[in-house]
Amino acid sequence: MTDAPDDSGGYVTLSSRIAYENPWTRVREDIIRRPEGGEGLYGVVERGEFVVILPLGQGPDGPTVTLVRQYRYPVRARLWELPMGMWEHRPDAAPEMVARGELEEETGLRADLMRHAGILYQAAGYSNQRGHVYLATGLTQGTPRREATEADLTSHTMTLAEMERMIREGEITCMVTLAALALIRARGWL
Repeated sequence: MTDAPDDSGGYVTLSSRIAYENPWTRVREDIIRRPEGGEGLYGVVERGEFVVILPLGQGPDGPTVTLVRQYRYPVRARLWELPMGMWEHRPDAAPEMVARGELEEETGLRADLMRHAGILYQAAGYSNQRGHVYLATGLTQGTPRREATEADLTSHTMTLAEMERMIREGEITCMVTLAALALIRARGWL
């Protein structure tokens, strides 16, 4: 899953077992020895790679972005997010292909250009899942192709200024969305 060299940090895995598994997630329980010699337990959530896409357009009032809003069962709330997802059925698919597919599936948008902004880890304290961040430009609107599980998902295009207001006022709380925006902004692409 990672291109980075393995850096054990002085931790030694003494034993490992799969505690739970479904098509999307596997939970591994490791007994470890920490660098100072003490033993401990680590629960690791294993998930496939995901993509997150910032669709950037241009409107009469300046740059626009397209967000989705959907119900997130674990937190029992509808969240504003950038389009994102993973292809459990195609774990070998190139990240850009997944990004293009997820963008069209959730929003109906097709992009002339996808720029890879970088990689982020969603929850490195307990999960190995990493994501690829993309900036999508040269957008053409088509028809979304949402999966049955995304029936409640809605797509909304707004100004970048409106998105930033929503962040300031606590309306956007998805950490992947916030991190992707920060990474793209740090590259000077916004």
